[in-house]
Amino acid sequence: MIERKFVAERVKEFQIQQYIDQTMKNVGHSSTKLVRTPLGEKIIIHASRPGLVVGKKGENIKKLTNMLKRKFNLENPQIEIAEVENPNLDAQIVAERIASTLERFGAQKFKAIGHKTMQDVMNAGALGIEIRISGKVPSARAKSWRFYQGYLKKCGNVALTQVKRAKTFATLRAGTIGVKVAIMPPGVHLPDDIEVRKELPAPAPVKEEAPKKPRARRKKTEHKAEAAPAESAQ
Repeated sequence: MIERKFVAERVKEFQIQQYIDQTMKNVGHSSTKLVRTPLGEKIIIHASRPGLVVGKKGENIKKLTNMLKRKFNLENPQIEIAEVENPNLDAQIVAERIASTLERFGAQKFKAIGHKTMQDVMNAGALGIEIRISGKVPSARAKSWRFYQGYLKKCGNVALTQVKRAKTFATLRAGTIGVKVAIMPPGVHLPDDIEVRKELPAPAPVKEEAPKKPRARRKKTEHKAEAAPAESAQ
């Protein structure tokens, strides 16, 4: 019973995150985190443009709060907006930016969009980036285009834990186009990094002392008691 309760809570959290992702589309939404507190559920929304998330006089936040209460039966949801420091290093924001640009300008300029986004991410200090755009681009047959620059880990613990990945889609007249982004942020410690230390100064020469001569052992002199000569008898 306890396991089912935990699974139901996780499913509910995933549904809330998915709903917020769909609601906050094209506003620089990065991720959503749900924290349970004694006063109620606290929802932290990470976005690059908090003003668009909040809306005019907080209209978007009020609508979102009412929908969460009605749809997911949350008693007292508290929504908090956190600003992303560097949007160019967030894979989800970069993927959504590419998708919204494709929907705005069409798929004919997908190469320029891919190269421009890749250059912005590398200028922000990323170690490597990979962008995959798949779909009917630009012809009627589906293809997959890959844009990459820098160094990006594809396997191992570093690729699973430290490489940021995201995927989204853009809806065009020709059909749906998928967008996948993988970014290796700066400061990632790789196991094969080798640091060459500077040469240490040579140590000062140590003066060698002359070996000491062994002391000559003194011979023990034995004093033998000599018997006094006996007096001759007179």
